[in-house]
Amino acid sequence: MVKSYKTVIIGGGLAGLTSAYTLAKSGHHVLLIEKRKYPFHRVCGEYLSNEVMEFLQREQLLPTGYDFPCMNSFLFSDTSGRSTSIALDLGGIGISRYVLDEYLFQKIIEKGAEVKTGVQVTSVLFDEVENRFRLELTGGEFILGDYVIGAFGKRSKVDKVLQRHFMKKRSPYIGVKYHIKTDFDRSAVGLHNFEGGYCGLNAIEDGKANFCYLGNRDQLRKYGSIEQMEREVLWKNPNIKHLFNESEFLFERPEVINEINFERKAPVEKHILMAGDAAGLITPLFGNGMAMAIQSGKFAAEAILLGKSRIEIEKSYERNWKSIFAQRLWLGRIVQKVIGYKVTSFFMKNLIQHAPAVANQIIQNSHGKPF
Repeated sequence: MVKSYKTVIIGGGLAGLTSAYTLAKSGHHVLLIEKRKYPFHRVCGEYLSNEVMEFLQREQLLPTGYDFPCMNSFLFSDTSGRSTSIALDLGGIGISRYVLDEYLFQKIIEKGAEVKTGVQVTSVLFDEVENRFRLELTGGEFILGDYVIGAFGKRSKVDKVLQRHFMKKRSPYIGVKYHIKTDFDRSAVGLHNFEGGYCGLNAIEDGKANFCYLGNRDQLRKYGSIEQMEREVLWKNPNIKHLFNESEFLFERPEVINEINFERKAPVEKHILMAGDAAGLITPLFGNGMAMAIQSGKFAAEAILLGKSRIEIEKSYERNWKSIFAQRLWLGRIVQKVIGYKVTSFFMKNLIQHAPAVANQIIQNSHGKPF
């Protein structure tokens, strides 16, 4: 027999885990499918804005037993390494995805959600006659679902199966992530520019730091390896060079993701509620993707719980998603087009330094309000 679920969630990142928790705690019959097995590392900034802190604490979704560092300032350096800083109005904490995702995974199991890990969705089709989805998994297994939440991240095989328009465009961006131990201001989120991209640095639990950068595929191709690209391109910013030379690197090799795409996406496609990066990827410079993923996963689950029909559910989710996220993503796409250049990084450094009120307004517009 083909097993049937009320809701199937494809992808076990923050959006998928939050939606699974919200549904399961209400007694909803939900299945979450994640292609990897917990715990594992993801390419991510690992800075979590305080806009989600009330929700996480209210639902007891913040891992216990850790001293998560709090960040209340923003440090910016242009491509030449000249730096300035500004206070963060809202602030946030540093927390690794390795810790947070594993904790949320255990919470959804406690609430009664079913989970399949180490399995991928190979096809998902909506049957208009039956008014439900049919999904095929690796190994040839089929399952049915009344609703599907797509939380499969920045770029997935499911995007290709669904023939989403952004998959037709090649993206020049790659993401690279390290965990390091180093001497730096643990109360600051650092963003250091280089030609073609930028690095983020912030403290996380256990005295570690997350060091993550957005680079350019063409530069990688030119220099032949990540290590050589880092030396030839990133190290031209002396702040970045110092981090590479004076830090203890904790991974055997970096986490890497290709084809990071900031193109516009739809929050509902082929009756699937898209959440997190699957609905739209915020540029790291201009927003907090972790907070957006958590909130959009909550929205998707609540739309299903409160809706009386498929049309009502889809319209409710799309309306809420656009009202909270659409403008932020639009502004982020504009900023992304001019970032990673010498002139614009100089301009942004001077803006922060000499017009802090304007810079503060930009930062506020790039984040949401506590919920």
